[in-house]
Amino acid sequence: MLSLTLTAELQGVTDLRPDDTEEDPYYYTFKVQCTSCRETHANWVNVSRFESNELSGSRGEANFVWKCRNCKREASATIKAAPASYQYNSPPTRQKVIEFDCRGLEFTDFKPDGEWVAQGLDSGTKFAGIDLSEGEWFDYDEKAGEEVSIQELKWEIRRA
Repeated sequence: MLSLTLTAELQGVTDLRPDDTEEDPYYYTFKVQCTSCRETHANWVNVSRFESNELSGSRGEANFVWKCRNCKREASATIKAAPASYQYNSPPTRQKVIEFDCRGLEFTDFKPDGEWVAQGLDSGTKFAGIDLSEGEWFDYDEKAGEEVSIQELKWEIRRA
């Protein structure tokens, strides 16, 4: 089991999570490495919890199936549950965003492509379409009358 964790400085917002619904799935973007030969795939790969791919030899299915170009072994990853919301904490704490059951591969790096959502800490204002690809986000909460932000993002992939 691997989990993607986040530590972030939230100002005026909480419940940060990927906008990940069946109608509009979030694609988690990773660098992938084979656990047999340790070869790292040159390209980024995308994993959605709403996609299923057949494993060869009718061994079931997984959200992501990959064949290593180097050693030709098949590997897979399955997302265990919906993403957890990152909660406001002062000081910021490391929190698990999503968990994967990986067989024959490891995710080594994460890129926060796609849209995220959050909620105003005191106002309850809904913020959608949050882009974290630049490593920070700023907006204004009309209800609270203050600037809100997400900064100092630290992504880690850890053994669960």
